[in-house]
Amino acid sequence: MSRLDPEPILNVLQRLLGPEGCPWDREQTPHSLCEYLVEEVFELVEAVRSGNEGEITDELGDVSFLLFFLTELLSREYGIGLQQAWETSAAKMRRRHPHVFDNHHVATRDELLKTWERIKSEERESRSSTRKHAEKMASLPGSLPPLPKAYRIHAKAAQSGFTWGTGREQAEALHQEWGEWEEVRKSSDHSRKEEEFGDLLFSLVEQGRREGIKANAALHRANQKFLRRFEAALALAQERGLDWEGLSMTEKDRLWEEVKAQERQQGTCSGERGSGTVSG
Repeated sequence: MSRLDPEPILNVLQRLLGPEGCPWDREQTPHSLCEYLVEEVFELVEAVRSGNEGEITDELGDVSFLLFFLTELLSREYGIGLQQAWETSAAKMRRRHPHVFDNHHVATRDELLKTWERIKSEERESRSSTRKHAEKMASLPGSLPPLPKAYRIHAKAAQSGFTWGTGREQAEALHQEWGEWEEVRKSSDHSRKEEEFGDLLFSLVEQGRREGIKANAALHRANQKFLRRFEAALALAQERGLDWEGLSMTEKDRLWEEVKAQERQQGTCSGERGSGTVSG
C-alpha cells in the first residue's frame, strides 16, 4: 500500500476554516457534520455497488474530506487528534486479530468470531454478565438505518444466546408474525398496523441473516431490479407508440412480463423466479 499524503486535504481545510475562508464551513460543528457524513457514506456505498470507478473515486474523496473536516473540528473542541485515533485503532485491530499478529491458530470462522467477541469483552472493565449483554445492544450507532440496525440487533442477540434454536422455529415465528399482520390489516388502527408490519419486517430480517443474507443489500438489489424493469417497460411502450398512462394494469403487466422474459434470455437475472408486477 502506497504511503498516504493528507496534506492536500489539510491545506484546503485550513484555507476554508481560516479567517478569510468559507462562512458556511466556519459555522459547522461536529454535530452538524454528522448528517452530511452519513449521506456521503451512503453515496459511497451506492458508487461501490455500481462498480463505476470514477464515481467510487469521487465519493471516496468526499467521505475522506468530511472525515478530515470532522476530525479538525473534534480536535479544536475536544483535543482529539487523527494520529491518536489511527494509533488507537491500529493497536485495537492488532489485539483483536491474534491469528494474524500473534500466530494464534483458529480453525473455523465461528471460532474466529468467538475469539473476536472474547477479546472485546476482555477489553472492557469487569462488569456483570447482564451489563455486558446490555452493552452489546447499546454499542449500536443510533443513526444506523433501520434495516442494517435490525440485522445487527439480531446478530448481537444471537451472540448473547437470545434467539430461536433452529431455523424451523424461526420460520414458525415468522409465520406467526405474518398471521398477526393479516389480522390487524382489517383494523382501522394505523398505529397497530405499523407496529405489526414492523414486527414482520424484523422477523424477516432475522430469517435472511440466518441464511447469510443482509436485508439492506437484498432490498437494494430488489430496488435496482424493479427500477431497471420499470424503465425497460416504459421504453418498450414508447417503442410501440403506446401511451403508458392510458394502458390498463393488465396491459402494463404484459409489458413487464416481456421485459422479464428478455432478461432471462439475456441472462441478466439468472436464477430469478416468480411472476407478478412487483416481485420475481
